[in-house]
Amino acid sequence: MAFLKELFHQNTSTLVSLFLLAVLPLVGDSALAWGLHENAEWLRNPSTLQMLLYFVVVAFTMTFALTHTTVVVLVTAFYFGWAGFAGMLLTYVLAALFGHMLATSLDKGKLIGLLEKFPKAHAIMHELRADSWRLVLLTRLSPVLPFALITFILAVMGVPRRQFLTASVVGMLPRTLFFYWLGTKAQDVLLLIQDPDTGTAGKVLVVVLVAVSLFGLYFLFTRALKRALERGVKHEEKNFS
Repeated sequence: MAFLKELFHQNTSTLVSLFLLAVLPLVGDSALAWGLHENAEWLRNPSTLQMLLYFVVVAFTMTFALTHTTVVVLVTAFYFGWAGFAGMLLTYVLAALFGHMLATSLDKGKLIGLLEKFPKAHAIMHELRADSWRLVLLTRLSPVLPFALITFILAVMGVPRRQFLTASVVGMLPRTLFFYWLGTKAQDVLLLIQDPDTGTAGKVLVVVLVAVSLFGLYFLFTRALKRALERGVKHEEKNFS
């Protein structure tokens, strides 16, 4: 209980940000659907400047969790086709980068500093950071885990930015390719957002990605816990001797 009180007291801005990042996409997706309905014409035949403006806007909305990344992928594919795929990948990188920078500036190492008072928790966090590339890769594989929320959590954990960005792109590529392809085949964007029909093969792929992500994360956490306990035992034996 004392830990929770201190956690909230010293990390209020961080915890409030995490809550907002979890809730805001529900509102943002609805606003996006309405905006597309009202302004769909210019997206059908956009100029280069309009495409650039679009990607800047969606990079902003993904950074601040105003829209789900899957929804953005579907919409981008529907309007721009495969010509917009490179722009979508660049948008991912920008959203991940800005999200990492934002989380780091808000938290300023306070969460890590607090965990230093709890050696076991800090040791587990240290072990997870040692496996940061795989940790980021596995969290990005799952279409279920929120993009901005995971970005924020990984940033406050102290995952190095370069590893974070490269693993984010590699991890999101399989599901991005699938949902992008799905978006290019759709006939109506509003129906696509509300109920994307992934078909049997698509549902299997989503289940596989979620399963790989969850089992991989379970493996990383249990290994980090085991290593932390082993280090603790060795440290105690050294002090005792």
